[in-house]
Amino acid sequence: MNESSPGVMPADQEGDKFAARLRRFGPLGILAILIILGGNLIIPPLSALLVLIWVKLSNTPWHEIGYVQPRNWPKTIALGIVFGVAFKFMMKALVMPLFGAPPINQAYKFVTGNSSMIPLMLFTMIVTAGFGEETFYRGWMFERLGKLFGQSSAAKIAIVLVTSILFASIHYPEQGLPGVEQAFVTGLIFASIFAVSGRLFMLMIAHAAFDLTALWMIYYGLETQIAHLIFKSP
Repeated sequence: MNESSPGVMPADQEGDKFAARLRRFGPLGILAILIILGGNLIIPPLSALLVLIWVKLSNTPWHEIGYVQPRNWPKTIALGIVFGVAFKFMMKALVMPLFGAPPINQAYKFVTGNSSMIPLMLFTMIVTAGFGEETFYRGWMFERLGKLFGQSSAAKIAIVLVTSILFASIHYPEQGLPGVEQAFVTGLIFASIFAVSGRLFMLMIAHAAFDLTALWMIYYGLETQIAHLIFKSP
């Protein structure tokens, strides 16, 4: 017999109420947001891990943060790699020169020919960027802002802009204005794709491929050569 004492709420109902409070924007929901936002102040990909914990505890459907099983994994992986590599070449050879950015990324110049940095850079670009930033800036922020702004076309445009600005701003302390410019453009593209598709895994792969292509350019000292493929140096 499964009876509850008068005035005592069953455990499953208590869990449902707790989950609902996490999803809302009351005190508990705001506290959860602040904890997730603060995660990256401790370890860069921590915010993304906290997002996954929040999704589980709040009973938020995984598809609402873009975690949708691809219909074809090989196709998704191939598309992500090709798109990420091509996008990085376009940014380096076409877009950033139009912004007047220097051909060499001074923030990562120390990586050139420095094989000891490769393990750390691989972790940063695959785990922190590919998994962490996409889960945090696209998946979670779209879910939270979507609950506030709604799902209209105007709301989605606003969310794309807000998340892209936030994504760009975190690159300023380390990479300065060129880093902000590149991150804003990439944020706009990635966020626009996510706004239309609602799927995150291809973007995770593309983001990692984008950054790994940048690592290849920097490590082998090819940045200047690629930056001048279209706009020749004087």
